[in-house]
Amino acid sequence: MTIGLTGARWFKSTHSGTGNECVEVAWLEAGNVGVRDSKDPAGPALIFAPGQWDAFAGGVRDGEFHRPAS
Repeated sequence: MTIGLTGARWFKSTHSGTGNECVEVAWLEAGNVGVRDSKDPAGPALIFAPGQWDAFAGGVRDGEFHRPAS
């Protein structure tokens, strides 16, 4: 499946600073979600299916991705 990103409207979290070192997200067709690096807007993007995005976002909310203390 090919998903076009030409008309995607990318945005950063309201918690992001004013710099260009952020992750950007775009709501895409059929409920898919695009994720890219704001430093490289012409570079590659990850595409998540709706269920994948829900699982990822839920993991973020639940703290599954916190770096262990060293």
